[in-house]
Amino acid sequence: MTGLFSREPKDPQKKKNVQKLREIKKLVKAKNYEKALKSGTEYLQKVPDNHDILFTVGGIYYLKKKYKTAIHYLDLALEIGTYDVDVLLLKAYSHQKLGDAKHIILCCDKIREIDPKNKAVSNLLGQLD
Repeated sequence: MTGLFSREPKDPQKKKNVQKLREIKKLVKAKNYEKALKSGTEYLQKVPDNHDILFTVGGIYYLKKKYKTAIHYLDLALEIGTYDVDVLLLKAYSHQKLGDAKHIILCCDKIREIDPKNKAVSNLLGQLD
């Protein structure tokens, strides 16, 4: 029975989400990217709006040098967390690998709105010159 003072979490998937994220991060740490990617994408089919999993999958694609696919997942993560500096920075690095200066600047401008003193942004923009 669930009452006013129950200890049930508000999000019934929260515990599963946290466990799945830990599992995927453990696989990434062990550099088992294929298994982590498979697990992450399967999970996203069930829960497509999990910001952390989207970011992690995007990061794996970045590591695999599949920058366009990484950007796709990072864009999905940004739809949920518009002002996530880590996601924006990884997206900017992905655009850098693709040689897309216009999108690097857009990402960096957004990061500067949030964190004006971000050193990574200064370094990245400095490399454009």
